[in-house]
Amino acid sequence: MSRHVAIVTDSTAYLPQRTMERHGITAVPLTVVLGDQALEEGNEISTRSLAQALHKRRSVTTSRPSPQLFAETYRRIAESGATGIVSLHLSAELSGTYDAAVVAAREAPVPVRVVDTGMVAMALGFCALAAAEVAEAGGTVDEAVTAAEKRAAGTSAYFYVDTLDYLRRGGRIGAAQALLGSALAVKPLLQLSGGRIDLLEKVRTASKAIARLEELGADRAGSAPVDIAVHHLAAPERASALADRLRSRVPGLADLHVSEVGAVIGAHTGPGLLGVVVSPR
Repeated sequence: MSRHVAIVTDSTAYLPQRTMERHGITAVPLTVVLGDQALEEGNEISTRSLAQALHKRRSVTTSRPSPQLFAETYRRIAESGATGIVSLHLSAELSGTYDAAVVAAREAPVPVRVVDTGMVAMALGFCALAAAEVAEAGGTVDEAVTAAEKRAAGTSAYFYVDTLDYLRRGGRIGAAQALLGSALAVKPLLQLSGGRIDLLEKVRTASKAIARLEELGADRAGSAPVDIAVHHLAAPERASALADRLRSRVPGLADLHVSEVGAVIGAHTGPGLLGVVVSPR
């Protein structure tokens, strides 16, 4: 059933398919280039295939959706009866996805508000859900955008990776920071800040890094109503254990999502990733 305001995001939001269907959210896929193959995230490449390629040190890169793909998506949504679209995307500091959406929005048959959330993964997903809830209640485009921006402003995301090498290869973190981590043989903790991935702390062992990740998530959550997502790549047992500990430590927990990131984020972080997204309601 069509709604007055439609919500579009991209595949890096990592929302469960059933959640997108329930809230009428459309996700435009980014592309993973594996060798000479261009594959759509979520449709044509699995995280298992990605992890195997990274272990074998095969060439893996990513690219934004084309403006044409966005234009086709907007046109299809307009034809379904929507009179306005809110298009929410991962940080423009990390991808050209936002720029491609802006180009397509200029020629869309209905008004489209394109928003650089400064977020990624479920930090973006929570923004899309906030906007969708407003739209479902009959809210306007402006009201849905405001809800998404408010959610983004309060959301924090922290990540543990086994190595900074993948982020360095993709240009998502400075070479000096990556070399420093390697030279000291430390386990890095990262945070999403100003739309970029920054080195937050350096911890000596993986177990201490994961304990610190838990502490950061619990402290940021406090006791107010909050949604949390725990992400991983090829580390399901670690993610499940971390989620269980957070569940017991966060009194105001509303929803807790545990999911494996897709190939686009995984290509830049490598296997072993653990992430905690904290999003107050």
